[in-house]
Amino acid sequence: MRKPAVPGPSTLDATFAALADPTRRAIVARLAGGDATVLELAAPFQISLPAISRHLKVLERAGLISRGRDAQRRPCHLRAEALQDVTAWTEHTRHAWEGRFDRLDDYLHDKQVREPVHQEKEDDGNEQRRDAEGARGASAAHVSSDRTQEIRGFRGVIPDERRGA
Repeated sequence: MRKPAVPGPSTLDATFAALADPTRRAIVARLAGGDATVLELAAPFQISLPAISRHLKVLERAGLISRGRDAQRRPCHLRAEALQDVTAWTEHTRHAWEGRFDRLDDYLHDKQVREPVHQEKEDDGNEQRRDAEGARGASAAHVSSDRTQEIRGFRGVIPDERRGA
């Protein structure tokens, strides 16, 4: 399967800038349900029609919506291909970060295998002293183990189709 091309920065910048405003995100969400006129889009907001028109112009310049003509109406239409650019960029970035986390996980696992944790032993109720190198090794292994668990927990937050999530 061919990976989709990652869109250029100027396209993504315009898209993300347009989606940075909550009103514009709400307009995009409304248009995901179907075409709507400016009056229909303005209804849920406590802002003027000129303000809604300015939001629509920003979305249109970013390529997220288009406006048509239907007799007396000018319905707005969501352009799904613009959102596909965001999806392609997000997937590309997600795969890159997953690769980094996998390599870090492997590194920490290898480090734990090479530097086993030294167990403290008790002798008649008194703890034996560990040499300075052993103490550093145990501390590093403990930190590595905690970090590995934290990374595994974080990776579970991002759904991954390969793992059936």
